[in-house]
Amino acid sequence: MNDHADDAQPELPGRERRRLQSSRLIQYLLLQAVIAGGCVVALLQSLPGPPAQYQMTAFQLSQAGIERAVTLPYFSPRRDAMNDPPRFSAQFVRPSGEAAQPWSVFLPRFTNGVEVSVNDVVILDSRRDPTANRPDRNTPAIAVIPASVLRDGDNAISIRLFIWGPITGFLDRIWVGPDELLRPSYDLRTLVFVTLPVVFSSWQAILAVILGIMWVMRRHEAAYGVLAAAMAVGVGQAFLQTPMGGETPLSKLNVILISSAPIESALVLTFALLFSGWKWQRYGWILFIPGVLLALAGLFGNQAMVRALFLILAVPMVGISLLIMAIVTARSALRRPNVASLLLGCAVTIMLTCWIADLLSVFQMTPNRIFTARLSYSAMLVAIGAGLTWRFARALNQVDGFAGRLVTQVREAEEKLKVSFAREEERARAAALARERTRLMRDLHDGLGGQLVSIVALSERGNGSAGIGDAARAALKDLRLVIDSMDDIGGDLMLALGSWRERAMAQLRPHDIALDWRAVTPQGLPVHPELRPWHVIQIVRLLDEAVTNAVKHANAKRITVRIETLAGTDGLERGCITVEDDGKGFEITSDGAAAGAIKAARGLRNMRSRAARCGAELELSSCAQGADHGTDQGTRVRLTLPHRFPDSDGAAG
Repeated sequence: MNDHADDAQPELPGRERRRLQSSRLIQYLLLQAVIAGGCVVALLQSLPGPPAQYQMTAFQLSQAGIERAVTLPYFSPRRDAMNDPPRFSAQFVRPSGEAAQPWSVFLPRFTNGVEVSVNDVVILDSRRDPTANRPDRNTPAIAVIPASVLRDGDNAISIRLFIWGPITGFLDRIWVGPDELLRPSYDLRTLVFVTLPVVFSSWQAILAVILGIMWVMRRHEAAYGVLAAAMAVGVGQAFLQTPMGGETPLSKLNVILISSAPIESALVLTFALLFSGWKWQRYGWILFIPGVLLALAGLFGNQAMVRALFLILAVPMVGISLLIMAIVTARSALRRPNVASLLLGCAVTIMLTCWIADLLSVFQMTPNRIFTARLSYSAMLVAIGAGLTWRFARALNQVDGFAGRLVTQVREAEEKLKVSFAREEERARAAALARERTRLMRDLHDGLGGQLVSIVALSERGNGSAGIGDAARAALKDLRLVIDSMDDIGGDLMLALGSWRERAMAQLRPHDIALDWRAVTPQGLPVHPELRPWHVIQIVRLLDEAVTNAVKHANAKRITVRIETLAGTDGLERGCITVEDDGKGFEITSDGAAAGAIKAARGLRNMRSRAARCGAELELSSCAQGADHGTDQGTRVRLTLPHRFPDSDGAAG
C-alpha cells in the first residue's frame, strides 16, 4: 500500500493541474455562451419604428413583365437587376385634415439602391449617395414629398429596387406619413448605423496611429505593427468606399477596398496569433491568399467577377479567421489568464456571433436584413484599447514596484556605504595619524636626535663649551622648525617662509652676511589647499641647506632670496623660490653633484631628494672662477614648486 501511495503521489500535481484547466475551460465557455446569448437577444430586438398606421407592406411587384402581389419585407432572388429592376407599386391615402403637415417616405433598409416616386414624380434616388449604396451598411433613407406632388386622398407610390450584388436584393417595410412622426425613427437609425460607425472608424484611425508609434518604438513586438496595419486597412475601407453601381474611374480602387475585408481579417488573425505567443512561420502567407486573389481578379477582370468571388473568398475567410481567433484567444486565456486575453476572447465571440447572424441574413433565413458584423468590430476596438490600457497600467505598476524596491535597495546600500565610509574614514584618519607620527619621529631623529648626539659626544670628550653651545642652538633650531611645520597655515606657504626668514636672518647676522628678500610678484607664491606639514618641512630644510652651504663654503657677503609666481607652458601657475649668493661657487659634475667635497655632494643629493619628495624641480647653477677671470661668482639654487603637491610621501626619488 505504501508503494501504491508513493506511486500515486507524483500523479497528484498533474491531476490537479488538469482539474484546474478543466474548471477554467468550463468557466470560459460559460462566459462566452452568455455573451453569445446576449448578442442573439440584442439582435432579435427591433429599433422603435413610426406609428403602425403609416406602415406599408402590401405592394404589387412588377418584374420581367410579370406582376404579382408581395408583402414587405421582400427578399429578391436576383443578384443583378440594373436594366430591369423590380418595381413595387401601391396606394396610400392622405387624410384631408393633415394637408398642412409635410409628409415623407421613410425606408429603414434596402439593398442595393432605390428610386422612389410619388404620383409619377421621383423624390428619392439613393444611387446618388455612395454611403447608402454599400451592402455592408444599414443606411436608412427618408425623402420629403413636395406639397405640389402630394394630394388629399389616394396617392400612388412606386419604388424601383436596383441590385448589383454581391448579395441578393432586399426591401424592408416602408412608412409614408407626417414627417414629424417619421423623422425620429430615421434619426435613431442614422445614429446607430451611420454616425456610430464613423465614430468607431475615427477611433480606429487613432488606434492605428498609437499602435504604429508603439511598433516603431518597440520593433521587437511585431504584433503592434500587424495590428496597426489592420486598423489602417479598416479605416481605408470605411472612409474611401466608392459607389458600387456601374463602372467608374475609381472602380479599381473600389476593387482594392472590397478585397481589403479578407486582408484585414488576415492581419487581425495574425495579430491574435502573435499576441498568444505564436511565432511567424513561412506558411503564414497562406492567410493572405484570398485577399490577394480577390484584388488580382478586380485589377485584371471586371466588377461582376469580383462580386462573385467576394462571396466565395471573402465571406468564408472572415468566418474562418474569426473561428481560429476564437480558438487561439481561448487557448491564450486559459494558459495565461489576464485581462487583455479575456477581453479579446469576448470581443471575438461577439464578432463571430454577429457574423453568423449576417450569414443567415444573406441566405434569407432571418426575417430581416441588418448587417452587424462591421458594427460589432467596435467591440474588437474597445477590447484592444482596454487591453492596451491594462497592459500600460500593469507596466506602470511594475515600474512603480521596481522603483520602490530600488529606492529601498538604494537606501540600504546608502546606509552600508555610510557605515563603510565612516569605517574607511576612521581607518584613513588612523593611517594619517600613524604617518604623521612616523614623520615626526623621523624628523626628530634626523634633526634633533643628531644634534643631541653631537652634544653628548662633545660633553664626553670634554671639549669647550663653545662647541656644545653651537650644537645646542642647532638642536633648538631644528626643534623650532618641526614645531613651526605643524602650524595650520591654510596652504599659504608664504606664512612658513616668513618664519624661515627670521631664522635665516638670525643665522646670517653673526657672519656679517646680508639677506636680500625680494617678492617679485605681489601675491608671492600661490596658495595650495593640499599643502601638508611634511611638504613645508621638506621645503624649509631645503632652503636651510642652501643657506648653510652659502655660509660654510661660499664665503659670501650677500644672499638674495627671490619669490615669484610663474605661468607655465600649460597655462598653470607655479611658485618659484630662488636662493642666490655672491660667494666663490663650485664646479658641478655632469650628474649634478658638487665636484671635490664629498660632504657638499651629499648635501646637494639631500636637496634634490627633498625637492623630488614634494614634486618640485630643483635647478643648481654655480661658477667657480674668480672675478679676475671676468666672470660672475656665486651659486644659485632655484626651486620650482608643483601646481599641486602630491598626497603622499611616495614621490621620493
